[in-house]
Amino acid sequence: MKIGLIGSGGREHALCHFLYKSKKVSEIFCIPGNAGTNSIAKNIQLDLNDFESIKKFIIKNEIKLIIVGPEKPLVEGIVDYLEKFNIKVFGPDKIASQLEGSKIFTKKLCEKYNIPTAKFGIFKSFKDANNFLINSKFPIVIKADGLASGKGVYISENKTEGVQAIKEIFDGKFGNASQVLIEEFLDGEEMSYFIITDGRTYKKFQTAQDHKRVFEGDKGKNTGGMGAYSPSKLINDELDNKILKKIIEPTLKGIKNLGTNYRGFLYAGLMIKDNEPYLIEYNVRMGDPECQTILPKLKNDLFEVIYSCIENNLGSLNLNWSDNKSLCIVLCSKGYPDKFDNEKQINNLKELSIQENKNEFLFHAGTKIIDDKIYSNGGRVLNFIKTSKNFKESRDDIIKKINELNWENGFFRKDIGYRVIDK
Repeated sequence: MKIGLIGSGGREHALCHFLYKSKKVSEIFCIPGNAGTNSIAKNIQLDLNDFESIKKFIIKNEIKLIIVGPEKPLVEGIVDYLEKFNIKVFGPDKIASQLEGSKIFTKKLCEKYNIPTAKFGIFKSFKDANNFLINSKFPIVIKADGLASGKGVYISENKTEGVQAIKEIFDGKFGNASQVLIEEFLDGEEMSYFIITDGRTYKKFQTAQDHKRVFEGDKGKNTGGMGAYSPSKLINDELDNKILKKIIEPTLKGIKNLGTNYRGFLYAGLMIKDNEPYLIEYNVRMGDPECQTILPKLKNDLFEVIYSCIENNLGSLNLNWSDNKSLCIVLCSKGYPDKFDNEKQINNLKELSIQENKNEFLFHAGTKIIDDKIYSNGGRVLNFIKTSKNFKESRDDIIKKINELNWENGFFRKDIGYRVIDK
């Protein structure tokens, strides 16, 4: 079967890699893809905002299934648009995608269905938000309502930082803002929890711990993700059951009551305190870099898993997972998440030995090809993954590989997984 994959990051290269291994997939088109996907798929340079051009390409090339990687096309309704032309698409529709598209939508859903989350307030003007901060207890969490590439969340330690945060949001740092979300700070440990669903049933799709802050020790600005490990050290049977019964199932019920079914990956960002889960946010797709970390553990044919969702047949599958520990480190452009230079050549990449039979993986993110050479094309550039019997072995092996690459324009966090390794 010919399939199409929308996106260009590390998540999409990981999806492409494991879809390519399926005997049921004859050809993959990546829209637009990166230097990594280029070696196993056809990269197609189309504007992701131009649904009409994407639809025409799909029909012309007889592509039978589209998998949407990133959140923006989902939130903007690409699933609804393509399905009007009888194109099969894996991903939630526009209504369901509001779970990520609007943090306020999700908070109201939590309120309606008694889903545990931080106490919150919604403010429609700088003045009202500012007045609320006067009597607030710090630290406090301030969020832009819409999509912000993982960067629209502020943890403000005092009123000065809080005022700056709401000013930046209302001034349009993350797009036009008519309201801001302010919520209590939950003191606990974060966990990423994933499911996959066909709209009728769901299956658990592993857990992970992401590292959002740019510097070691979880310091500095938020990023799209500097690395991750799977499984989370926090997960246990009791907590797992609480997450499903208190958070996941009420959410799916709430979406169904809006007149649609959720189909695709669903990613719950959770705060765990005293073995109790609280929803921080939802993402309506696989995480990045969690996807790169989790997929090497999946023993099933990824295409069969995804296609079973399209056919509303996920319930007939059993998902099988490796017991290995998986860890991912992201190599970034110097200056990220602030100003950085693109089109910096990455030498030695073709000479670097990455052996999948030793559970080593390298997934491209912000890369491009110019005259048969690989250059950087984004803040997060390469993802190094290793699965093994323990996290320390995985991290040590990855750091050795990154040092072998010796890319002078890159940097990375050397402490990914510190909560489970460096205790």
